[in-house]
Amino acid sequence: MDNINENNRIKISGRIESDCVFSHKIYGEGFYNFNIAVKRLSGSEDIIPVTVSERLFDKDDILIGRNIKIDGQVRSYNNCSGLKNKLVISVFARELFYDDISNENNDNVIEINGFICREPIYRVTPMGREITDLLVAVNRAYNKSDYIPCIVWGRNARFAGRLMVGDNIKITGRIQSRKYQKKTAEGIEEKTAYEISVSRIEKITQADNVE
Repeated sequence: MDNINENNRIKISGRIESDCVFSHKIYGEGFYNFNIAVKRLSGSEDIIPVTVSERLFDKDDILIGRNIKIDGQVRSYNNCSGLKNKLVISVFARELFYDDISNENNDNVIEINGFICREPIYRVTPMGREITDLLVAVNRAYNKSDYIPCIVWGRNARFAGRLMVGDNIKITGRIQSRKYQKKTAEGIEEKTAYEISVSRIEKITQADNVE
């Protein structure tokens, strides 16, 4: 991998939960979407969207209920189809493997190296749990960036809450889905957010980047 790819790596495995449907085409290359269910240690499941190039798979390989392992990156893009821009998160697959995993031992590990691009939001829940929300910009080839929401807990949240916009950080964690309710003109609508639950966070200094 080149350095850009090293900045954003995910290994995830689970059970295919939806049919593979066409998403878009770029420079003649078609891309498809499907969802996978990834089990947590608690037994609950995260439903994670995946984007894959038509050059990596046969459509008949994506069968609901089949086990799959994916190596790739977490990507973001702005969906401008509504009245407001919406940040859409998905796993961009670079390699696919089938039927060689167990639903009892799902992988879900992401490592990113990026820059804080919005002021961290530190808060304490009514139960006394410390949480900090981060938005991290991760550089990609062709002068593009992915903007990845992250949530940090406990003493790591206190550390993250003191970081500043522009700080370079390295994060290890897992991608997760979270249901929430939003009030609209039509009533209460249930939505799903995707974010990185951070297990380890480190600030990178200029000296760290010197070989």
